[in-house]
Amino acid sequence: MSNSVSLAFPDGSARQYDAATTGAELAESISKSLAKKAVAYSLDGVLRDLSDPIGSSGKIEIITRDDPRALELIRHDAAHVLAEAVQELWPGTQVTIGPVIENGFYYDFARNEPFTPEDFPAIEKKMREIIARNRPFTKEVWDREHARKVFREKGEAYKVELIDAIPPDQDLKIYFQGDWFDLCRGPHMVSTGQIGNAFKLMKVAGAYWRGDANNPMLTRIYGTAWANQEQLDAYLTMLEEAEKRDHRRLGREMDLFHFQEEGPGVVFWHSKGWKMFQNLVSYMRRRLADDYQEVNAPQVLDHSLWETSGHWGWYKENMFAVTTADEEAEDKRVFALKPMNCPGHVQIFKHGLKSYRELPIRFAEFGAVHRYEPSGALHGLMRVRGFTQDDAHIFCTEDQLAAECLKINDLILSTYADFGFDEITVRFATRPEKRVGSDALWDHAEEIMGRVLKQIQSSTNRIKTEINPGDGAFYGPKFDYSLKDAIGREWQCGTTQVDFNLPERFGAFYIDKDSEKKQPVMVHRAICGSMERFLGILIENYAGHFPLWFAPVQVVVATITSDADDYAIKVVQRLKAAGLAAEPDLRNEKINYKVREHSLAKVPVILVCGKREAEDGAVNMRRLGSRDQTSLPLDEAVAVLAEEAVPPDLRRKRQAA
Repeated sequence: MSNSVSLAFPDGSARQYDAATTGAELAESISKSLAKKAVAYSLDGVLRDLSDPIGSSGKIEIITRDDPRALELIRHDAAHVLAEAVQELWPGTQVTIGPVIENGFYYDFARNEPFTPEDFPAIEKKMREIIARNRPFTKEVWDREHARKVFREKGEAYKVELIDAIPPDQDLKIYFQGDWFDLCRGPHMVSTGQIGNAFKLMKVAGAYWRGDANNPMLTRIYGTAWANQEQLDAYLTMLEEAEKRDHRRLGREMDLFHFQEEGPGVVFWHSKGWKMFQNLVSYMRRRLADDYQEVNAPQVLDHSLWETSGHWGWYKENMFAVTTADEEAEDKRVFALKPMNCPGHVQIFKHGLKSYRELPIRFAEFGAVHRYEPSGALHGLMRVRGFTQDDAHIFCTEDQLAAECLKINDLILSTYADFGFDEITVRFATRPEKRVGSDALWDHAEEIMGRVLKQIQSSTNRIKTEINPGDGAFYGPKFDYSLKDAIGREWQCGTTQVDFNLPERFGAFYIDKDSEKKQPVMVHRAICGSMERFLGILIENYAGHFPLWFAPVQVVVATITSDADDYAIKVVQRLKAAGLAAEPDLRNEKINYKVREHSLAKVPVILVCGKREAEDGAVNMRRLGSRDQTSLPLDEAVAVLAEEAVPPDLRRKRQAA
């Protein structure tokens, strides 16, 4: 073959093909059954249309519809079908952009009258009609002037603007599905019929064109799409469960916190919520006590420090700048609320000479930080403007880096296990295109972290590992730790990041064994990340049913009659003396009312006391979520609950002693 390419297949074989061979022809050459199932192909990890010529050598895979990678194509194609359905039903509606997002897709529409959920049945019916037509997706590359003319004549002003924004060196692709067409990068499956009917429109929202409040408001229709009905049903069930577990609703029911307009994106902690927050901080402090020095860097620093760190240039739009209220103050300067703790920790490291013998030095801080988030992105505890970061920074030598990364890994995994999270994914993010530091430094750091990743892989089968090429921070490679909650959602919380940038920018150094100045390796480490967000995750994971050791109110002692009031107070005192968070309920209410109220507030244990219990020195114990009750002598009940309320880290220490 005059223009042949070498293709490596998943089974390890390699074969020569003409470069003009398309993905469809390749699948046909392998087997007719594969050709029928194929929806796309992958060359060196990049998905392509089956109609595309292979063009170059590489690793190739034929993608069938049941391949997990096809899910993105199903959702992408569903977005196009949504747009066609809307324009068939409401001619004159302009389509703008329609990307794939996590668990689904959306499309933004320009229409004088916004869409509402009441429009969904008609749109979904039309989408099913279009899918049933099974029209092929075909691609054409258009000349820009021709494309502008066609879309301008169609009244699609937003598409004309998108065409103008596409770099001149990129092809302008138009995808057809029958007579309807759209500007799109692709790829797509073979035909609309391959989308299937496992989709559902979810909600509408307003969205400014290109995210700019100065631009027109569009209507965004969100949808979800899956490979089959079982997956769709499971997802919808998960959403129903997530709504029941919504931390904002549980926060109100349990009287933990609230938000209000005068403090957008900052938390008003109530007594019980603040107790939970402090329980989490206390737990983390105990976990760090043997290895870390807890420090505290200033909340407000002159903007010049943030210029040196680079944040003022890279991150200014997310920072809060502050000055004195007095415009005439003689020492008026521009300050910034810190968005992160790391520059402050470098200043603490630099204070006084450090010897290689002192390394590694580990600084930890439960530091309050502030970051500007757009108001539309704020979401309860999960996305706030003011939060506390369980930040730590390790200053070490290159030789110590691997051991430090492993030590951090063990700490993160054991912390998550203490809160019941046992499905963890560690993602190794490698060098991005735009970065600081020499290739030699990156090679060295990635080689070390690659070795650490292999050790993590071999240490336990409950940990999944992945590589995210090009997703590292600009200053160094990193590990991101994601945990899976009780209903299957994944949350990225912990991180370990190697930094070549800040020590160099601030001139941080230590004295090595040859009495020379040497730049330390700096490692950023977080476990919970945002303490507020981690608490939100815990609330939803447990649905408010916290383990006894973590609950803000562990026991309520409720009386049946006033004859037992004095005894109930004595029971509360005994519980408190044993270290339990206990409260009495002596109200003149029926016991069923009291039990129901405290169950709604998610109190783990209710001890019921009446005249008989007072006489016998006993209690009736009811557990949250159970209708059963157990009669126990008071001493036994206190001992059982005190033992159960021991935090897992203290239990381990006690067992090891």
